[in-house]
Amino acid sequence: MTAAARPSPKPLILVILAVLLLFPIYYLPIWWVSLTAPNYPVEAFPDGVKIHFHMNGVFNGCAAVQKAEIQEEECLDCVHEMDTINHYVGMYPIAAGGPIENSFSIFLMAMLGVMLLGYIMPTPRARTLLLGGGFALVALWMSVVMFAPGGLKYHNAKYLSARVAALGQAGENDEADLTPGEAVIARLKASLAASGVEPANDDDGRSQKERDIAFLRDAFEASQKSLAIQETWTGSGLQLIAWHYRSSLARYFNDPTKIEPMVEKMTTAAKVLYAVILFAMVVLTVGARRTHGLFHRLLILIPLTLPALFVIEYALWLRWYGHHMNSMGAFTLKPFMPTVFGQGKVAQFTTNSYPHIGFWLMLLFSALLLLAIISERGREAVHEGEREA
Repeated sequence: MTAAARPSPKPLILVILAVLLLFPIYYLPIWWVSLTAPNYPVEAFPDGVKIHFHMNGVFNGCAAVQKAEIQEEECLDCVHEMDTINHYVGMYPIAAGGPIENSFSIFLMAMLGVMLLGYIMPTPRARTLLLGGGFALVALWMSVVMFAPGGLKYHNAKYLSARVAALGQAGENDEADLTPGEAVIARLKASLAASGVEPANDDDGRSQKERDIAFLRDAFEASQKSLAIQETWTGSGLQLIAWHYRSSLARYFNDPTKIEPMVEKMTTAAKVLYAVILFAMVVLTVGARRTHGLFHRLLILIPLTLPALFVIEYALWLRWYGHHMNSMGAFTLKPFMPTVFGQGKVAQFTTNSYPHIGFWLMLLFSALLLLAIISERGREAVHEGEREA
């Protein structure tokens, strides 16, 4: 093999750097939204009522205000505050948005990582082995989490904490000495106790993830007491998606005739997405054996579109919120499209919607992959010219 025919390290390095970016992209906020209004003065709400969108959920974007005239022991829970504002016009809680995407995102990110590593394998055999082995591990992990009893213990801890926090938003926090996380747990405990469920003792050496799963189980069992057909807790990811989606939809607008069909559709969509992911893994493993063929190139072209896919998904969910408002709201608004990017106006509220650090890392991720493709195509053109000469 001549020096010119040896694989160039440049595309390989660029792709590996992109793969490493998948970790911070998953854990960092990708987009932020805030509401500002005269009744939320900038002195007390410097960023307005602000929330952060992550791959695995929506989190509080407000920080405690520390000024001479204001001393907050804990920051306002702005996810709860925005839900409270939105429900007056019939909007469903934020936790009702993207339940499947939030749950499957960690498996999809792992799948993208395997695809990119498979792309840079030098031979079809090595590529097939890596894709087959990597996809098999992702498929096994996803299957256990979604369908196996107790599968939630293998899910992402931050995803589970977001589900607990959403449940804890049902009441007000009267415990000034608690952190926001402890306040959520305290509210959930009080809610469970009122339902006749005694939560397990926290001081038993369990991890935060184990305690979160225990609280989700207790809340699930408490919710079953009011149902004609009761379900047994299995601790699977699919069960959590359906139950948590139902609970989120019913927080302000408990209308089973509308909610149950929505839950059935979401559960079916989750099963379909699971099957599509498995099918895609098989097709890519078999099809990518031919170097520089269509399926080989899809291993890098699909991850390249990650920022666009996020924006499309985000916009579709915003449209769903603006066009599926419950008639039980205190005020009636015509269906509308919330602002995807920039500043908008809804009633007396100004809305702000902009990328956060995770999205800029997504763009860097795509730029690295694009540079890898350009570098490789340039090298192929040089070799083609040498062969013709």
